[in-house]
Amino acid sequence: QVQLVESGGGLVQPGGSLNLSCTASGFIFSSYTMNWYRQFPGKERELAAWISPLGRHMDYADSVKGRFTISRDNSKNTVYLQMNSLKSEDTAVYYCNRGANWGRGTQVTVSS
Repeated sequence: QVQLVESGGGLVQPGGSLNLSCTASGFIFSSYTMNWYRQFPGKERELAAWISPLGRHMDYADSVKGRFTISRDNSKNTVYLQMNSLKSEDTAVYYCNRGANWGRGTQVTVSS
């Protein structure tokens, strides 16, 4: 079955960086657009970034544009989210997504 496993979250100070990873299994990874969503406390999940199957196209939410970079390594069935210049308002649970499939999420906390 489809599995998406996120890692790389944690506690970081404002201005710091984190690199999230999502390793996928159970489907042909290189055939699918992959997404990173985030969910703030008490709010619905929002799309942070997406990347096309071969990594040629990507886009970002305005709130993360210029600070986050999505990438993928199809040889490793892994999608990444490099997050730089983190702000307290980036604190959320970050989820890897493909269609109706979701990972369990990884907590990112930005705090001094």
